[in-house]
Amino acid sequence: MALNERLNKFKQQQERCQTTLSSIAASQALMPKVAPGIRPANALFAHVKPLQPIKFSDDTERLQHINSIRKSTVGAQMKLVIDLLYNTRQAFTAEQINEATYVDIHGNKALFDSLRNNPKVKLDGRHFSYKPTHILSGRDQLYSLIKKQVDGILVEEVKDAYPSVLEDLQALKASGDVWWLSGTNSQEDTAHFNDPRYRITVDIDLKQLFRGTELPRDMLDIEKELKKIGEKPSTDTAKRRALAETHGATSKSKARKKQRGITSRTKLTNRHLPELFGLLST
Repeated sequence: MALNERLNKFKQQQERCQTTLSSIAASQALMPKVAPGIRPANALFAHVKPLQPIKFSDDTERLQHINSIRKSTVGAQMKLVIDLLYNTRQAFTAEQINEATYVDIHGNKALFDSLRNNPKVKLDGRHFSYKPTHILSGRDQLYSLIKKQVDGILVEEVKDAYPSVLEDLQALKASGDVWWLSGTNSQEDTAHFNDPRYRITVDIDLKQLFRGTELPRDMLDIEKELKKIGEKPSTDTAKRRALAETHGATSKSKARKKQRGITSRTKLTNRHLPELFGLLST
């Protein structure tokens, strides 16, 4: 409510000033014209040119927006700057960033230090730019990077390389050059090189046999089956579970609060009943 009242007062002041200036301009227009070279008696107050009506800026909303940005947290202002750098992929000076986002980098040392130390921001002299994890310029370089990764690469690591990287990754997947494997969430998705040397044709009967074979659900049973065919399991589920149980029991025992008995340092009450505390004298 206080802000609205101040805005209303400001608008009323604008209207009064506009009316005053308009009346002054009108009075100046009615003044008699003086011949060139003749100085009127009131020359100190005479104007060669009539005053033009001054138009006050109706920019209150924009100024409020700028003020809200300048008063926001360092993290919020830094996000505005990084979003600008990420979306445009261009280098900006602090002045250009101020014009685009109203974020005053030079006027906020904490913000400047945060941007300078941010791993996603590159400061080259006076210019700020976005710094991706992998600097790539197109689909060919993306494909070359994935080919070099023996164990694949996280999609999260390459998705900010350039604006259309995910579209290129989808195209590589569609062409069969890359496997895009989904994890439990999008941050665990991985991309793998589909090596043509290992592209083989498998009979449908073999595929059905493989997919129709039901594996044991318990890892203990899987390890037993591996031992039957002479393979050594890489896991030891029995040992792992025993350690887990032991650790759990130890944690529970430590969590219990030790009950203290009555000692000579215990603060006693009801001293009028000495028979209750005979234990102390023995």
